[in-house]
Amino acid sequence: MFDLYQLLVSIVLGIVQGISEWLPVSSKTQILLVSDNLMHLTFQQAYAFGLFMEIGTILAAVIYFRRELLTLIRVLIGKGKGDESKLFKFVLISTIATGIIAVPIYIVVAKMSSGYNLGIPMMLLGMILFLDAALIKYSRSKYLVDKNRKTISHMGIRDYILVGLAQGLAALPGVSRSGATTSTLLLLNVEANEAFRLSFLDMIFATTAAVFVTLIFSKASVMTAVADVGITGLIISIIVATIISLFLIRFLLDIAKKSKVIYLIIALGLIAFIGGVALFMHPTAFSFG
Repeated sequence: MFDLYQLLVSIVLGIVQGISEWLPVSSKTQILLVSDNLMHLTFQQAYAFGLFMEIGTILAAVIYFRRELLTLIRVLIGKGKGDESKLFKFVLISTIATGIIAVPIYIVVAKMSSGYNLGIPMMLLGMILFLDAALIKYSRSKYLVDKNRKTISHMGIRDYILVGLAQGLAALPGVSRSGATTSTLLLLNVEANEAFRLSFLDMIFATTAAVFVTLIFSKASVMTAVADVGITGLIISIIVATIISLFLIRFLLDIAKKSKVIYLIIALGLIAFIGGVALFMHPTAFSFG
């Protein structure tokens, strides 16, 4: 019987997923923490459920980037050209690189019961984002405009692989997928708006694969979590996450197009760093098992 408590839990899970996927705070980690406190899941169950909950944000990204996805389909059937083909290569190669590193990490972490401090990778990501902001500021002060910064047209296989490897590290609890990929793209001298766009677009394929990997290796844990929240609750969570994600994607990309994107990157860095410090200082508050 679906009750009021399950409804509230479902809405909270959807809100947390919809917001955290696009911020450098690791959505799976936030779902892991919330589901542990509200649903009292084990570490393995909460970790698996955190990855499975990304279905909502995948749907939002598919809706928002539907034109880019149609472009990729045109390339697949041999009708793409120029930057369309480069975008296809970026997605393909980076996703393969992600899988090579992410699957082994997932298998190892899924067997853990405790002893993992979530704060350390979040603090490191925060510092990397601060570095990104400083590099963009330096670039603009030296060249007045970002004429030297890259778009998909100027990226190569090395860039694709590095982004994919960074994305693969997000299989670790505490590591944000969007934060890892966006910061890597910025470090590779990719223009800010393009970095956010490519990061969000790349998420569709890597995260879809992650959902299937979760079902293959942790089906029992996912089913236990789904049983707790209920099928109705899961559907509500996914709908809420999708709606919130659509608004947040648009908001972040709109800011990334403006000259004040440096402030956005600094703000994201602060979110990651402060969240990491909180988790590092109070690890026992987020113990599992």
